[in-house]
Amino acid sequence: MKFSLFVHMERSDLAKPHSELVGELEELVVQAEEAGFETAWIGEHHGMEFTISPNPFINIAWLAAKTRRIRLGTGTIVAPFWHPIKLAGEAAMADVITGGRLDIGIARGAYAYEYQRLFPGLEAWGAGQRMREMVPAIRGLWDGDFELAGEFWTFPSTTSSPKPLQKPYPPIWVAARDPNSHDFAVSNGCNVQVTPLASGDGEVASLMERFNTACGAHPGIARPEIMLLMHTFVAEDAADADRLAQDLSQFYCQFGAWFQNKKPVRQGILETLTDAEIAAMPQYAPDKIRQNLVIGEADEVIARLKAYEALGYDQYSIWIDSGLSHERKKKSLQLFIDRVMPAFCEPKAGSR
Repeated sequence: MKFSLFVHMERSDLAKPHSELVGELEELVVQAEEAGFETAWIGEHHGMEFTISPNPFINIAWLAAKTRRIRLGTGTIVAPFWHPIKLAGEAAMADVITGGRLDIGIARGAYAYEYQRLFPGLEAWGAGQRMREMVPAIRGLWDGDFELAGEFWTFPSTTSSPKPLQKPYPPIWVAARDPNSHDFAVSNGCNVQVTPLASGDGEVASLMERFNTACGAHPGIARPEIMLLMHTFVAEDAADADRLAQDLSQFYCQFGAWFQNKKPVRQGILETLTDAEIAAMPQYAPDKIRQNLVIGEADEVIARLKAYEALGYDQYSIWIDSGLSHERKKKSLQLFIDRVMPAFCEPKAGSR
């Protein structure tokens, strides 16, 4: 099982400069590259300091100049916010700039807050249908002389300029949850990204079942890869694990409030949650977070990840966005590198 890092700039203190966050982003990605991580993933979000990434291709182009080996992926592009010609061209340019290290993750989007501002009236079903039209469209544009008369976009014969460096295309990953999205991804030869959020290992297994069902429905298509994304933090000891669970509980309560889209937002920061609002989200209580996220000392984390590997996951992505300080993120990531990753190293040829 390969490892990757899912990472964004984030802040809750307006006094902290964005320029400082750029440096911290670079530091975490370089740390992951030096440890042998497969990919660093950066998504797309708008109007929120909670997740700062209005165009992941900008972040990727910056990181391409600071790294040499690690792949750089969009985790994920929000399809309804793009035109196929624009997405195909910008993705291809990023692939050229990275030296062929680009992966394209694509999704329908999730935040009603963003739909409301960038595409008023859009709902999840319509967003998903746009994503399904987008995937074959960008491949057609990379092939060249492609015209589209679709449900959502129409344009005459067009060729992406530039074209991607990778042939035939950069890998495309589809964020999937329901069975239909798994089936769409597999039937279109796309890899799959899944996250149980904070739903626990039952959902981890269920997501794999949906993927396997989709693969079984398309026996003539080579099995694509599947990536599992989870908040993962390695603790020094039991007390440290308890502190992490408490802090991640606060993060998930904010996460839930953003999704509900009912709290005032000022200068890109959500109004502070009341005790009553936090109590109304018992699914994010510290004990539930401790159970459902991957938080613990190294042996506990290894056991959880070994179980995911046995289920058939090809890549495991550490979701490091958390509201924690940069130093705490670095510390946990280094503990993962030093104490967890060695348990997944393949033995060298001839070793016993």
